[in-house]
Amino acid sequence: MEHEETPSIEPGDLGQFTRQKTILLKTKKRDGTWVATPVSIVVAHDRAYVRTYDKSWKSKRLRNFPEVRFAPSTFRGKPTGPELHARARLLDGEEARNAARLLARKYPFLHGVLVPFSHKVMRTKTLHYELSEGAS
Repeated sequence: MEHEETPSIEPGDLGQFTRQKTILLKTKKRDGTWVATPVSIVVAHDRAYVRTYDKSWKSKRLRNFPEVRFAPSTFRGKPTGPELHARARLLDGEEARNAARLLARKYPFLHGVLVPFSHKVMRTKTLHYELSEGAS
């Protein structure tokens, strides 16, 4: 396996993502290749949160490999800064509801109306993940 040079999250690293709207989140496939997807991010109290739906390929990859890489990016997914390693932890209960509230507060139309509505129409479950120090 090749040596990874991407740094893991250190205390204070998430501060740079507080105003960031989109990150390029990379998840690992079974064959070891990485798949990049632009996603919305919210940071609160030194914790970062993202969301997806349960039938997405991204959520299936995260079930198998919680290690992720992410970097600030444009809305279309062009990286605009250095990449970090992290671990994605699936949230449930009050933690998931808190992540949903934080995302809705930062993105009132997108995550307050559009995403919940589309997930309801698609009859899929919304999943929330916390990105934290982990993968090295």
